[in-house]
Amino acid sequence: MEKELSAAVYDNLFTINNLWILISTALVFIMHLGFASLEAGLTQSKNTINILFKNSIIPGIGLLTYAFIGFNLMYPGSDYAGGFLGFSGFWIHTDPSGLTKDYNMGYTYWTEFLFQGMFAATAATIVSGAVAERIKLSSFLIFSTVFVAISYPITGMWKWGGGFLDQLGFYDFAGSTLVHSVGGWGALTGIILLGARKGKYVGNKINPIPGHSMPLATIGVFLLWLGWFGFNGGSVLSADPAAVSLVLVTTSIAAAAGGVAAAFTSWFYLKKPDLTMLLNGILAGLVGITAGADVMSPFEALIVGAVAGVIVVFSVIIFDRLKLDDPVGALSVHLVCGIWGTLAVGIFGQLAGFDQLISQIIGIVSVGAFTLLFTYILWYLLKKTIGIRVSESEEYEGLDLGEHGMEAYPDFEKLV
Repeated sequence: MEKELSAAVYDNLFTINNLWILISTALVFIMHLGFASLEAGLTQSKNTINILFKNSIIPGIGLLTYAFIGFNLMYPGSDYAGGFLGFSGFWIHTDPSGLTKDYNMGYTYWTEFLFQGMFAATAATIVSGAVAERIKLSSFLIFSTVFVAISYPITGMWKWGGGFLDQLGFYDFAGSTLVHSVGGWGALTGIILLGARKGKYVGNKINPIPGHSMPLATIGVFLLWLGWFGFNGGSVLSADPAAVSLVLVTTSIAAAAGGVAAAFTSWFYLKKPDLTMLLNGILAGLVGITAGADVMSPFEALIVGAVAGVIVVFSVIIFDRLKLDDPVGALSVHLVCGIWGTLAVGIFGQLAGFDQLISQIIGIVSVGAFTLLFTYILWYLLKKTIGIRVSESEEYEGLDLGEHGMEAYPDFEKLV
């Protein structure tokens, strides 16, 4: 009788765990709508169709390429433990045990694939915002396909797939480095080879190019905050009440602190309370806590988020002064605050210590160096073959008409 009761309890626990991961997967999926709204809102109206097209097709490209090759590159199996590269074959497949608790007490094989696939597509979405308003659609789609299929899974394997960084003790709970900084490095190389938007930098003057819809951008940030409950909460990889509730609290505290810190920093430094800085501050706090959401106390999460909120304001300003044109602030939010959040694991929380900090630095440098080299070569090959930038006339007219032959606001354009 006790054995039967025990089996039933474990079956129910397995079902609850699996359901939570699937709910988290749906929340991460919603983040793509958040990215689309944020990016569209922070760019010019003449490029809205292009922005929405990219953000709508990226989840499709991400899931298909991740199913074809990426998942088995990232999780090649125990034979490649401690390694730099592994591969367990093309396409996703499992035997009957992959659908039971024998595979994992927290989820089935299919649940794991879908959850991780949503993460993979997120990395390419980060790049989209940074290269917006002047990137060729065809080149961006080729880049995204290769990036999600090969680059992202290889560095992900180094930690989450049991590779050499995992053996070293590097810690990245939900991807401050493995998702956000990876996307940020890919964005940086794209910006360098692509160049700035026309009119953004003239001589030593920085000319702001304001976004066309702050309401849309604000909606995007709140959708992303909602999705982060799945991004971080699902990364517990079970429905453990203590762990999940702590992660959701630290995630929210960091987001709140990041937003408040960025708002008041921009108000003090720029003399006006800047909504875009507030919005990016919220995201900065979220990115910053993602590496250590499960090992931080709420007060430590407040510190991590607040520091991220201050960092993001000055990072946006510095990148502009370096003439690295990033329409949505993706480099500052995802790359810079991703690095900060990963370092913070060695400074705050349960794992804090000198040895852990060294492991975090090695992880940041290793992932950054590989991603920089891989994405620079990829962007460079695209630039020298099919080109990566639209023509000057297309950029002036808008990518909606130049690339798609459509307008997002046709009635409004006629009135103007």
